[in-house]
Order: sequence, then structure tokens, then C-alpha cells
Amino acid sequence: MTPPETLIVEPIGDHVLLVTLNRPEASNAFNSQMAWDLVNLFEGLAFEPKSTRVVVLTGAGEKSFCAGGDLKERNGMTDEAWQTQHVVYERMIRAVIACPLPVIGAINGAAYGGGCELAAALDFIFVSETARFAQTEVRIGIIPGAGGTQTLARAVGERRAKELILSGRAFSAGEAHDWGLANAVCAPDVLLEKTLEMAQTIASNAPIAVRQAKQAIHKGLSMSLMDGLAFEIEAYNRTIPTEDRREGVLAFNERRTPAFKGR
Repeated sequence: MTPPETLIVEPIGDHVLLVTLNRPEASNAFNSQMAWDLVNLFEGLAFEPKSTRVVVLTGAGEKSFCAGGDLKERNGMTDEAWQTQHVVYERMIRAVIACPLPVIGAINGAAYGGGCELAAALDFIFVSETARFAQTEVRIGIIPGAGGTQTLARAVGERRAKELILSGRAFSAGEAHDWGLANAVCAPDVLLEKTLEMAQTIASNAPIAVRQAKQAIHKGLSMSLMDGLAFEIEAYNRTIPTEDRREGVLAFNERRTPAFKGR
């Protein structure tokens, strides 16, 4: 596969993939190429994860995770060109959300507009003390169009999401944590280390079980409780015939660390 132009993709150990948004000269803002690079990466991981069990997503530099859509690229676009480009952004965010592998954010700086939407689309995020967030779209005459009205509302609740999206105001790392968008706030110099530690912890668990648990949580929240319970049992039953389930029980009884193979 051709290396992505706008991403740095780096294996960490055997099973963690570190993905860095790499347009620091533009505050890691999305352009069309970055959107396509993320589409290709995440759709590829869905079809063929190879040895990858967990993905960590961060931004290059210390100031910005992602500043959202690149308005310099969009300046002067016709309505038709804008809508055509946005279809790629829609495909990108769907590819991230639909990724069967856990995707964790290490939010190292500003996450504005589409950057905030991308952060909210991840399974969970750790954030730097210096990170700031905002859904600023209404200030330029549009609304969040890469999932923000849906994912942010699911993270922080309907009323808080309305306040943030309708005002376009920025909010801090501490507020993101207090409201449920961020799982942890870290000092800037240990953010990536702490995020990778969590990724390695998850990657050490049975990968089929981890993927099924992720799907049961994610899809179950859009169902009634009874339908969610039925979906959970379907996901549970997929783990029973696996080698990993047998290895996990055997390792427990032999008082050793299990060696999961994803089979």
C-alpha cells in the first residue's frame, strides 16, 4: 500500500498502531488528501487488521490535534465542489466509527471543528492539559457535518451539546473530562506514554473478545435494552468457539499469562 501523504503510521510493539495527523504547518487541519488517507487506513484496518489490535490517534506537534477542515483549501469553492469534498469527510468519519478495532485518542492540543468531531468519534480519549475543544461551525455559516451533532451529544449529553454547538464556544481539557468527553487529563509530556500504556493493556487481552465487546457496547446503545441484551449474547457466543477462549481459561488455571492469537 502506498504510504499516506498526511499521516505517520508507526507500529508500537506487536499489536498497537500509532497514527499521527501530520500537517503541523496547517495545525493538522483536514484537507482532501488527509481525509482520503484516513479513509484508506481505517477501511483497510476493517478488512485486514493483520497484527494490529488497537489504534492510537494523535496530532503532530504540541499545539494542535486537528484544527478541522482546511478553510484555505475550501476558500472560493463552489457549492458543488464543497459538497463533493464533504462526501469524503463523511466517508472518513464513518470509517473511523465503524473500525472494529479499539481506537483511542491522545489529544495533544486544539481540537476545533472537525478535529473535535474526530475526537468525539473515537472510542475514548486521553487529553493533554493544554488541549482545547470547540465546535465552531455555526460561526462560519455551517453546522458540524462529520458526526458532531451525534457523537458529541452522546458523549456530553443533549443539553450540553446544544450549548457548545449553538454557541461555538471553546472549552478546556478539564471541562471535557468533567462532562464525559475525555477519560483522563494528562501532563503534555506524558500524554502519549499514558495513552500507549492503555493501548498496550487492551492489546494484551483476547482480540476477538475485545472487538466483540466494543461492538456490543456501541451498537447496543442505539437499541432498546432487550434488543441490546440479545445483541450482547450474539457477540458473546462468537467468543465461545475461539482458541483464545480456551487459552484464557487454561492460562487462568495454570496461573500464567495467556498467549492470545486472535483465533
